[in-house]
Amino acid sequence: MKYIVNTSNDPAYNIALEAYAFRELVDEDELFILWINRPAIIVGKHQNTIQEINKEYTDAHDIKVVRRLSGGGAVYHDLNNLNYTIISNKADEGAFDFKTFSQPVIATLADLGVKAEFTGRNDLEIDGKKFCGNAQAYYKGRMMHHGCLLFDVDMSVLGQALKVSKDKIESKGVKSVRARVTNIVDELPEKCTVNEFSDKILEKMKEFYPEMTEYVLSEDDLAKIQESYEKQFNTWDWTYGQSPEYTVERNVRYPAGKISTYANVENSIIKSVKIYGDFFGIGDVSDIEELLVGVPYEYEDVLAKLKTIDTTLYFSHMTTEEVAKAIVA
Repeated sequence: MKYIVNTSNDPAYNIALEAYAFRELVDEDELFILWINRPAIIVGKHQNTIQEINKEYTDAHDIKVVRRLSGGGAVYHDLNNLNYTIISNKADEGAFDFKTFSQPVIATLADLGVKAEFTGRNDLEIDGKKFCGNAQAYYKGRMMHHGCLLFDVDMSVLGQALKVSKDKIESKGVKSVRARVTNIVDELPEKCTVNEFSDKILEKMKEFYPEMTEYVLSEDDLAKIQESYEKQFNTWDWTYGQSPEYTVERNVRYPAGKISTYANVENSIIKSVKIYGDFFGIGDVSDIEELLVGVPYEYEDVLAKLKTIDTTLYFSHMTTEEVAKAIVA
């Protein structure tokens, strides 16, 4: 395993660097990156950005909004939030096993006198309070796992910047998102800074992977990262995209995540459909969107079409019937 030192605080650049390491540095079997963003909201690959954020607030407070390559929900980052990325060519070993890839974080906290545990779909918690969310993405047999660690994040800003959908709050059985999260620093018997904590995470990774050495980005690497930053990850089109044209909107939440669909239906035939949500999967949902064009807007017809493919590649831990019901009642 190699690690990359990244001192940038630009969220779009950091996503571009992560994406480059994921897609292009394929000769490196395993890579590890630690990074810190300035105030930003990072939305999941499949999310409808404008519905996830309080745009008036983010604009007024200069909070950058960026889309990442992995699924899952939107998260708030600031300079006291530590992010980590593990990239591996061993995509078939423990796919969607968030717990395995979170062990170095749990072990670091144990060294500092804090008991953390993996729980739920993709969370790390201390005494029932979430401090880390995890997500994964897949590309040509390669896996990228990353987590965001709430170290000493301004919770008041987090609550203002993120819109939390009513069905998500109800499904969790709590009154607000703030009641469910904690900062690592508040749990530590002896305080340290986010940078000191970052150093401890890297030290723990070196214990888990004694052969780990640094990968130094070349001038060519840096030029390509800058190009993808300018042409993709720092663009409005990538982050927001065009609003879907639709005649029918459906929002359904399952234990494995939420699916929102916007179908443009004409004469009971699907002309186009857009699918959003905080679900996980290794496929690109645009495949599903294209598959359903021309299909009658009826549950049995949509289900029959979906059964021609393996929907679990796109919607992890959901049945084909559940996916069909999310699209049409």
